[in-house]
Amino acid sequence: MAEEETRHLVVGRLRKPHGLQGDCAIFPLTEDPDLAYAPGKAVWLKNLAGELVAGPLQIERSRVYHRQWLVAFKGHLHIDAVKPWGGHFLAVEAAGLKPPADGEVYVHELEGFAVQDSDGTPLGLVTDMVELPSGLMLEVQGPRREFLLPFKKEFVQTVDRAARRLTVRLPAGMLDQ
Repeated sequence: MAEEETRHLVVGRLRKPHGLQGDCAIFPLTEDPDLAYAPGKAVWLKNLAGELVAGPLQIERSRVYHRQWLVAFKGHLHIDAVKPWGGHFLAVEAAGLKPPADGEVYVHELEGFAVQDSDGTPLGLVTDMVELPSGLMLEVQGPRREFLLPFKKEFVQTVDRAARRLTVRLPAGMLDQ
């Protein structure tokens, strides 16, 4: 697969170097850091704009350290080699991650999902995701207008990843004009 076609998912944020041997303190942004940070795994660095800035890098070693992980990269085993990477994000190829379980989905996949109520009535398409302090909100383009739908269990009843469809229970009056 060509580089521009490969989707890289962020699995951690590089905080700062740890020690002199090139270890980086990484705050995990994945439920499976032991899989994402496994020795031998290929990873890439992304900047705040979401652009790939380095990689593929091969993980030399990794271990849990308090609420973070310490990760070192082959060929970059000195503090001076990794110091400029602070604040970047660690990304892996989506194909290298464990697929979501039944009823789960990667957030980036939600755009374009059809939304229907529990009776099967189409309500619209997910066109964007908005991260708010209260949680993830889905922007849904309905037949008359767009609305924000909280991506929470009390509203999203089922996620059908194969059919790219969400079945939801809307709060009373949400679609009223």
